[in-house]
Amino acid sequence: MQRLEVPLLASLLLLLPGILAAFQQASTAEVNIVHYQPEQVHLAFGETVLDIVVTWNTRDNTNESICEFGIDGLHRRVKAAQMPTKFVDGGAKKATQYIHRVTLSNLRPNTTYLYHCGSELGWSATYWFRTRFEHSDWSPTLAIYGDMGVVNAASLPALQRETQSGQYDAIIHVGDFAYDMDWENGEVGDEFMRQVETIAAYVPYMVCVGNHEEKYNFSNYRARFNMPGETDSLWYSFNLGPVHFVSFSTEVYYFLSYGFKLLTKQFEWLERDLAEANLPENRAKRPWIITYGHRPMYCSDDKEYDCNAQLETYIRQGLPMLKWFGLEDLFFKHGVDVEIFAHEHFYTRLWPIYNYKVYNGSAEAPYTNPKAPIQIITGSAGCKEEREPFSHELPEWNAYHSNDYGYTRLKAHNGTHMHFEQVSDDQDGAIVDSFWVIKDQHGSYPPPQ
Repeated sequence: MQRLEVPLLASLLLLLPGILAAFQQASTAEVNIVHYQPEQVHLAFGETVLDIVVTWNTRDNTNESICEFGIDGLHRRVKAAQMPTKFVDGGAKKATQYIHRVTLSNLRPNTTYLYHCGSELGWSATYWFRTRFEHSDWSPTLAIYGDMGVVNAASLPALQRETQSGQYDAIIHVGDFAYDMDWENGEVGDEFMRQVETIAAYVPYMVCVGNHEEKYNFSNYRARFNMPGETDSLWYSFNLGPVHFVSFSTEVYYFLSYGFKLLTKQFEWLERDLAEANLPENRAKRPWIITYGHRPMYCSDDKEYDCNAQLETYIRQGLPMLKWFGLEDLFFKHGVDVEIFAHEHFYTRLWPIYNYKVYNGSAEAPYTNPKAPIQIITGSAGCKEEREPFSHELPEWNAYHSNDYGYTRLKAHNGTHMHFEQVSDDQDGAIVDSFWVIKDQHGSYPPPQ
């Protein structure tokens, strides 16, 4: 018996390299197949609300990007004219993936579509989305928040449930994703995009850039998202119902090492876009103008590096000394109704404000025909940096504040009435703040007194 075991063992040892090689080859083939599978599916509005852009990632190049969709089945097929875009993360591993983009154009209004995306090498799950209307005479509902990460994404479960039940027409994420997209050679960004696929694959997921996206010249942000226009998603606008939404980058004021030209180009674009939106014929069609950018103009907390008087002038008044490219005057001039920010990990509603002075519509109805823009800070969706405390002495323009984890809902009922409410995740979805903005007429504000 013992003499038989030795030759058998020797034979097995001789065969072992071949067995290992075959196993490795099989494993490699299996991994390669997995690398063709679509992931991180998300939607955005294209040039109109009836053009939906579908974006997804694969680990390897499939050489094609296809979306199959339809109303009662996946009967229609759109193949992207361009090849998938190769994205190489700036980290040490130089991790590579391929970004796919397909635009579904000229869709029917107020219609539910099924879709999946991928290639002949692999397909995503089947998702759905519902179009609304290109005209302004309807009432969109949005969820709005900033500063949500992979860890401690407190608002995500409620947003998943409400989005998949059809409660929202779009979602706006006001900067700071994943914490941070570039970490672990981009793996944290991948995980975040997988998490938000549960909402972003069902409604347009509109975004703006935050300070946590800065690494490698904002490369993860610019590669992963496809917003309207040709500006790498750094600034753009879109129309939804009676609202003209304007997204912009506050970060062009702080990371001038990437070029002063970005700041000037954005400001010139904002001037043109807001001037056009504020024309009487356009205000008659879409009365409301809402802007969103990551860092706020006004602060209510004790973080000196955020609320220092010198730093805040960058966005509000313009670059120090010269006071060039300030946004408060520009937004006031063109009659912006509501300005939405994040960055601070709490919720704050401000009284209508311009140059540190409150301009309420009246003592009884401060948000009825206000004489200055209304600002909201909504950065409490949850991240690993957790909450932030408020100042012990709150400024007079602070109308309401909460550092519960949560998110903001907006419903634009019509051209005169708009409703906001703040949802608390800490209190199981309770509404901790709500208010109406009512305006009989829209346009530039009267000169400040």
